[in-house]
Amino acid sequence: MAFQKLISTCVPLPIENVDTDQIIPARFLKATSREGFGENLFRDWRYLPGDVPNPDFVLNNPVFSGEILVAGKNFGCGSSREHAAWALLDHGFRVVISSFFADIFKSNALNNSLLPVQVEEAFLHQLLDQILAVPKTALLVDLENQMMEVSGSHLKTSFEINPYKKACLLNGFDDIDYILSRRAAIELFEAQSSCP
Repeated sequence: MAFQKLISTCVPLPIENVDTDQIIPARFLKATSREGFGENLFRDWRYLPGDVPNPDFVLNNPVFSGEILVAGKNFGCGSSREHAAWALLDHGFRVVISSFFADIFKSNALNNSLLPVQVEEAFLHQLLDQILAVPKTALLVDLENQMMEVSGSHLKTSFEINPYKKACLLNGFDDIDYILSRRAAIELFEAQSSCP
């Protein structure tokens, strides 16, 4: 799934240290395909006993919607389950913004076409304040130029991303797709190689 630019409203989750068991609890990891995890995203926060939707949790609040999750610091800590990225994608998120990501979560997200955007703490707080004050706030995420800005606002920032992972996201490549896209260069190298 290629990613170039996204303009979307945002879902605010101003909670720090959200671990992967909170994102997708371990009891839901039995499936062998990537589909269906979205219905259990943040399961223990989304539902009260008896599978009653928790009206106080943001995903159950119709005021907030969109393909961008804006989370507190240290998002995706804990165990290394790839299912966390699958659950976020399956729910409909394309971007997660935080001031810090656990390394393994960040890698899993990038490998599954979910863009983790790390921003300065001050920008994160400004963005969360803006979204909470104006839920229909639209955010532009431009991967090619590595920048984000709130539509109709001076609030914008740049972000870093591994150049290889950026190329993969822009083209919708996984690691194998990327290697195949370099087939001509690989064949040329092999043809010019002095090894038999």
